[in-house]
Amino acid sequence: MKFEHHKQKVISVKIFVIRVFKYFMVSFSLIAISLFIGIAGYSYYGNLNLVDSFHMSSMILTGMGPVAEMKTESAKIFSSMYALYSGVIFLSIAAVLFAPFIHRILHILNVEEID
Repeated sequence: MKFEHHKQKVISVKIFVIRVFKYFMVSFSLIAISLFIGIAGYSYYGNLNLVDSFHMSSMILTGMGPVAEMKTESAKIFSSMYALYSGVIFLSIAAVLFAPFIHRILHILNVEEID
């Protein structure tokens, strides 16, 4: 997934839509992997069922906060580490998702300036 050089023409809308779809799929994959890590961890360490683990993982990953109390030390450590990971991955996913749009806007502005 490579962007065009600033001296090249702006890509067509069709190719841009394909690029956005690819970046969306990467973002979706990162979300799915992150949810899987959270579900597995909360099921194992927090002794939560799958639905509660999914709920807890989703809430932490989106920055809403915990919904279940972690009772053991290992569950608290996992929950803390997952929360730190979630903060970083949330920003990373946002960057990946918005990258094609920001690049296109900057590319259009640069091409118009050169012409």
